[in-house]
Amino acid sequence: MIVGASLANAEPASLPDLSGNYRCDGSDSVCRSGATFTITQSGTDLQIKNDKGDTGTGKLTSNITLTAGPIWNMFGVIVTPDNRTIQWSNGTNWRKQ
Repeated sequence: MIVGASLANAEPASLPDLSGNYRCDGSDSVCRSGATFTITQSGTDLQIKNDKGDTGTGKLTSNITLTAGPIWNMFGVIVTPDNRTIQWSNGTNWRKQ
């Protein structure tokens, strides 16, 4: 196993499609950075926008892991085989709508 391998040479068809609208599961205190999020994807690059108008970038780091940069600074894991739920390092789950 190669740890830290890049997806730069991955076939586009093998990447999960994370584009879409997501809802944060949990209370307002858990989902304080927003209740809904939109992800747009181009290859491994992600653009993230919340319902408050905040935007940030992210990166698909493997077929099941991703990162979100400032303003969120989180690590995420895709936890369902259909790529519809992301579990983030801050304790939130985003479910694709």
